[in-house]
Amino acid sequence: MHATKKGQVTIPLAIRRRFVILPETELEFVEERGKIVLVIKDDRTPGQRLVDHMSGSITTGMTTDELMALTRGED
Repeated sequence: MHATKKGQVTIPLAIRRRFVILPETELEFVEERGKIVLVIKDDRTPGQRLVDHMSGSITTGMTTDELMALTRGED
């Protein structure tokens, strides 16, 4: 990995997935014992970040009642 001319770096996909780093995730570089550490500046759990990110992204054209009936196996 290398920094671009603008000082940008790409976080590897495996790391982004493992730590649920999504677009708009607030990050901070901090120095610890002579090393640079990337810190996620978000109090939400990784699961909550994912749920919040996905919220509203599914469009089925069905009402909530229709979706609930489908999940319950109702006709």
